[in-house]
Formats: sequence, C-alpha cells, structure tokens
Amino acid sequence: MNVYHGSQHIVKEPVFNGSKRSNDYGYGFYTTENRDLAREWACSDNRDGYVNSYEADLEGLSILRLNSPEYSVLNWLAILAKYRTFWQNGSVAAEAKEYLMRHFFIDPTGYDVIIGYRADDSYFTFAQDFVSGAISLAKLSEAMRLGKLGEQVVFKSKTAFSRLRFTGAEPVSAETWYAKKSARDREARRAYRKTIKTGSMANELFMLDIMREGIKNGDPRLR
Repeated sequence: MNVYHGSQHIVKEPVFNGSKRSNDYGYGFYTTENRDLAREWACSDNRDGYVNSYEADLEGLSILRLNSPEYSVLNWLAILAKYRTFWQNGSVAAEAKEYLMRHFFIDPTGYDVIIGYRADDSYFTFAQDFVSGAISLAKLSEAMRLGKLGEQVVFKSKTAFSRLRFTGAEPVSAETWYAKKSARDREARRAYRKTIKTGSMANELFMLDIMREGIKNGDPRLR
C-alpha cells in the first residue's frame, strides 16, 4: 500500500506515540491513500507544508476496518467519543456519549492498523449534531458520504511502524491546497444543510430512540 502523510515537516521516520492522544483514534501515525487529501491536510493551518510518501507492508497485521459492513457509523462515533476532547455540553449529549462508549466502543489498542473516516471539522460537526439529537442516524450516514471525505489509514503499533518505508516528500503550497480544503468543507456543509431539509425523518432513528430502545451493536436497524 502507498500512503501519504500531510505535515508541516518532512517525516522520514515516524515517531511511535509521537502524535496527540486527542486525534480521532488516539496515538498513531495518520495517513491516507489519497495524495490530494494529504496535500490538504499538510496545509490545514494555511501554511505551506509537505506530503510525505511511504510504502507500507500490511501483510499479517491486525487491521480494524471501521467502514466494513460488520460495523456502523456508531462504532466510529464511540471511538471519537473516547479520544476527541471537544463535544457539546448538555445532558443528552453526555448521556449519548456514555451510551455509545458502553455499547459501541471497539478498543483500538489491540490493532496494528485502523482504517476509517477522518473527522474533519465539518464531519465532526455532523457527528455532534447526531449525538445531541438534532439529526437522525440516516441523515448522519448520508452526511458522511458528502464532500468525498475518504478514509485514513492509522498505524498504531510498533510492528505497524516498522512496516513503513519513507519514499520521499513533496512541498505543498497553502495558496492552492488550503483553498481546496476550504472549498471542500464549504461544499460538504452546503450539501449537509440541503440533505437535512429533504425527506421525512418521522420514521428514522435518532440518538434518543437508540438509547430508549436499548439498541446495541449488530442490531439490523443500524444498517
């Protein structure tokens, strides 16, 4: 697998546990198979950066694929609730986080690699809207497909880090790629606002429904 890491620096040797714990999946080295997304992430602070390229050998590694059919978006949300530090205040959101953690959390520490969504600013907002009861599960699932978010590949274990081979670094201009990132985020938010205004949500599942009905991981209603 060829993967890319957007950064303010050239990173020839990723440092194990050198990232922030408050990233989407906790400590790890965050990459993507999409070079253009890495270019956007490299300039996320509106400063020039680098796309670092690697070859990764995943043979024999334990991989958690959060976008596979056996999981739902709630499993992803439960992991965000564990590691991301900012959520809305309020009793519903607090109870929802606790419920997600209790019934949908998958401990990532036993995996070498995690493949799943990246919670860009707009997508984290969509997730918060669901947890606070503002949108249904169906609307959240649809929102996650907006803006061509793509997946991130996160290397978690020392074994996974040892499988990365640096192949080069490309300078990235913020003038071009920060503008592209901002435009994609605006388009995702515009499409999101349009989506939540269309169709009836009367028969859709909301976070309160999931808690009241005791819906747990694997329930067919989550598909």
